[in-house]
Amino acid sequence: MSKVSFHRLVFLLFLSQILIHFGSCLRPRCKENEKKALIKFKENIIDPSNRLSSWIIGGDCCEWSGVICSNKTGHVIKLNLRNSFPSNSALGGAIDFSLLQLKYLTDLDLSMNNFEGTQIPHFFGSFAELRYLNLSGASFSGKIPQNIANLSRLQYLDLGFYEPDSVENDLQWVSGLHSLKYLNLEGVNLYTTSSYWLQTINTLPSLLELHLPQCQLMNLPKSIPFVNFTSLSILDLSNNGFNSTIPKWLFNLTNLKSLDLNSNSLQGELSDMFSELTSLENLDLSSNFEIEGRLPKGLGVLCNLQKLSLDYNRLNGSIAEFVDGLSQCTNPKLETLNLGYNNLDGNLPSSLGLLNSLRYLLLWGNSFTELYLSSNRMGGEIPQSFGQLKSMSVMELRDNSWEGIVTEAHLANLSSLREISIGRFSRNVSLKFDISSDWTPPFVLKYVKIQGCNLGPKFPSFLRNQTDLERIIINFAGISDVIPDWFLEMDLELHELDVAYNQLSGRVPNSLRFKTDSNVDLSSNNFEGPLPLWSSNLTTLYLRDNKFSGPIPKNIGTAMPFMTDMDISRNRLNGTIPFSIGNMAALTTFVVSSNYLNGEIPDFWDSMPMLYIVDMSNNTLSGKIPASIGNLLGLKFLVLSTNNLSGILPPSLRNCTELASLDLGDNKLSGKIPPWIGSKMSSLLILRLRNNSFTGTIPSQICNLSVLHILDVSKNNLSGEIPACVGNLTGFKTEFTSEHTALYQGRLQVVAKGRLLQYDSILYLVNSVDLSRNSFSGAIPAEITTLFRLGTLNLSTNQLTGEIPATIGRFERIETLDLSMNGLSGHIPPSIVSLTFLNHLNLSYNNLSGPIPRGNQFETLNVDPTIYEGNSFLCGFPLPAKCYRPEIAPFPGVDAGESDDDNDELERVWLFISVGMGFFVGFWGFCGSLVIKKRWRDLYFNYVGRLINRIVDCRNCR
Repeated sequence: MSKVSFHRLVFLLFLSQILIHFGSCLRPRCKENEKKALIKFKENIIDPSNRLSSWIIGGDCCEWSGVICSNKTGHVIKLNLRNSFPSNSALGGAIDFSLLQLKYLTDLDLSMNNFEGTQIPHFFGSFAELRYLNLSGASFSGKIPQNIANLSRLQYLDLGFYEPDSVENDLQWVSGLHSLKYLNLEGVNLYTTSSYWLQTINTLPSLLELHLPQCQLMNLPKSIPFVNFTSLSILDLSNNGFNSTIPKWLFNLTNLKSLDLNSNSLQGELSDMFSELTSLENLDLSSNFEIEGRLPKGLGVLCNLQKLSLDYNRLNGSIAEFVDGLSQCTNPKLETLNLGYNNLDGNLPSSLGLLNSLRYLLLWGNSFTELYLSSNRMGGEIPQSFGQLKSMSVMELRDNSWEGIVTEAHLANLSSLREISIGRFSRNVSLKFDISSDWTPPFVLKYVKIQGCNLGPKFPSFLRNQTDLERIIINFAGISDVIPDWFLEMDLELHELDVAYNQLSGRVPNSLRFKTDSNVDLSSNNFEGPLPLWSSNLTTLYLRDNKFSGPIPKNIGTAMPFMTDMDISRNRLNGTIPFSIGNMAALTTFVVSSNYLNGEIPDFWDSMPMLYIVDMSNNTLSGKIPASIGNLLGLKFLVLSTNNLSGILPPSLRNCTELASLDLGDNKLSGKIPPWIGSKMSSLLILRLRNNSFTGTIPSQICNLSVLHILDVSKNNLSGEIPACVGNLTGFKTEFTSEHTALYQGRLQVVAKGRLLQYDSILYLVNSVDLSRNSFSGAIPAEITTLFRLGTLNLSTNQLTGEIPATIGRFERIETLDLSMNGLSGHIPPSIVSLTFLNHLNLSYNNLSGPIPRGNQFETLNVDPTIYEGNSFLCGFPLPAKCYRPEIAPFPGVDAGESDDDNDELERVWLFISVGMGFFVGFWGFCGSLVIKKRWRDLYFNYVGRLINRIVDCRNCR
């Protein structure tokens, strides 16, 4: 560089510095009164992270953080204090009215701060120059000041994420904001404005965006005289209470780019008038549940459509016309197609492959015969045109019944694919993957979920190069391999590994790595060897139903302290339960049932206050039940059955007032059944104490368990009478529905139909009372027959006396009735034949007498005479003893006293003939003589006449 050039450069730099300094001298400084106002404002603000540290008295307020001044006048025109940092950086406190000194303020942004439910200051309505006001997410609540209507120049108003409370806000003030272009009132309670909210909004001709989600609006008017806000481009009315059809005035908003009406209760069919909304880019009508009919053709001409969400409705028919229509667009822009959980069917057209912008395909659960919609009822083969969707990132095809074969051709061009979900959680495998073991896919997956598809018998080799995998879910895939070495060498760090319900075998290595809050499910395979021990990041661990053996690692609680759910049941584990499990402070589910564990139950329960399920059944645990279990106040399921536990029930268990299932059966527990079970555990659904050594009576407080559905205290040493208050067990009078299934967990053995049955998935349907094999005495209380939903009643092997209640026919749903091995007497009530659901009956070895009732389907039970044996005075079919005394049928259509063989039937016929002939001879012997002999007839009627006169005279005398 020459000297001249160098000197010129130095001169230019010097000149620029002079100009910068000169310019800064020319720029007006902030006004003193506005600076004082801002300092006063700061004094009342809580600033935990010191965000306003630049606001110092001696400085120029135009240089303060968040303060913007006019370059011409120096007045503060914008105050932007939006919190874009973590919540602990949010401003709070009080907003001082000194801000009114900012008379030229055009923009005020206090969004995403925390003003702790205070009301919006009334003086905000006095900022005459304000054009932008954003208070969203700032935790304001209460009434919105009406004088905001004075902000006639306001163009942008955002009060979204309003603090929810019971205060109902008016909306009429909005009509004064004629310049408004953007309005967001998300979360503001506008319930009282439901009848006129639309008329108010219709006064805003410049409005471009309207956001009114979660505003408790109930009325979506079907029509308005004219639409004044036709410039609207974004309309969000989601999560309200609309239960009407989609109104026609919406189709006048031809500039709409986004229409969101999701999560209402809209109904009816979709109109073809959607074709008039040619600018539409986003349409969300999901989760209305009542929108029905076919996909309108009008949706297929919306070439600008980028996102369509119609999931969780009742749409039916084919989507072919819609897809074919979009494929005709020069450049179809559809990126998201969500039609899940409808009733769609038909073939998926091959034109789907022309939607080259499609990134998210969410079509679960329909009835297609050729492709997609997971969670609808789809099926059929997947067309190869699917492989043309090069932009596809997320493919949701789960919960359908796919058939056929998936080859490399279906996947070869899906280079953008990151998530794939296909099949359904079922053993019914009808879709097969036929992919070469040396094929290298073009995609790099993060999430793979394949269920109910035939991938086996080898571990899927197309995962070999998927080094970004974070979640692997492969169930019911017919894989009978071991975990291959190449999978371990990938050194993945996973969020989820779920390969349950296969036939995988071998040992599970400890080298697998997991991210924070990870889930592992290896259930229902053939894994063997010791339990794997992984990093502390694991939160859920399901290893049930395998062949793991050896002791539970002693340090399992310290190695995985953040565990929330652990199920290692149905394995071959032995040894004791490690005390370190007490370190799992966040544990909610602890299931170690059906192993060979021994020793005493550790006393570590105080350190796990969040436990919800404890199941240690089917082991050989001994000793007493630790008292500290009673400190699990949120415990719902306590299952300790089939062990060698002894002692009494610890009184501390009365603190577990949320218990839904208490199963302590098949142990050596003793003492009396505590009354507090009935008085404290009002939510109890299952009480199972069978096969122990409990003594005493059934406390009457048990009758307070109004939702109880299974009561089993059989095979104990209980005595006394069955309390009459059993009629108060209203749980046996109500119908449970599928929504109650979550209340039942695990498996339970119940004696029904004469044998021990195991229930799991349909446990909520079981209604059983089993008091058998005790020493109960007295009569069967008639009140028990009011439990008309009862399915099983077993009172056998007791010392009950008296008669079977005559109202036994009230048991509408009973399937098993066992009253055997007692001292019951009297007749079998005729109403027993009305038990049309009964399929197992045992009345043997009592003192019953009289004829066995017959009729209805009760006849099908009488093929087995052993159900009546041991009752010497019973007669009738199917016993050999005949009944000779005719009985009166208990009700029309049932002959309780029918003869037992052909001879009895013949005797009855002759009886009827004899009675008939006697009536015929007697009637005509008397009446015939009166007809033939006139003199006898006259004497007879004269005698009758005199007799009537005497009776009349006698009455007159009185």
